[in-house]
Amino acid sequence: MLLIACPYCGNRPETEFRCGGQAHVARPADPAALDDAAWAEHLFVRANPRGIHAERWNHAHGCGRWFNALRDTVSDRFLETYPAGAAPSRSTDTEARA
Repeated sequence: MLLIACPYCGNRPETEFRCGGQAHVARPADPAALDDAAWAEHLFVRANPRGIHAERWNHAHGCGRWFNALRDTVSDRFLETYPAGAAPSRSTDTEARA
């Protein structure tokens, strides 16, 4: 079983968590000014890199809090978890693999 380190609760089984997509996404300053194509681009087009990726996660069946994680999409290994709003301690550059 895969264990995910919740920054608030510690290591818990993966079944307690839900992925919330890409982390650190720049939000539009004035969403109402976007046309439909630009809004669809913002909502649905995300980076899908092979390697280290920053993601948002929710501890849905635990503390209920959101946090961010760096996960290697090749090995499915979690490299780091950290509170939402904080910066990761390592780079998402795929050359930074540990």
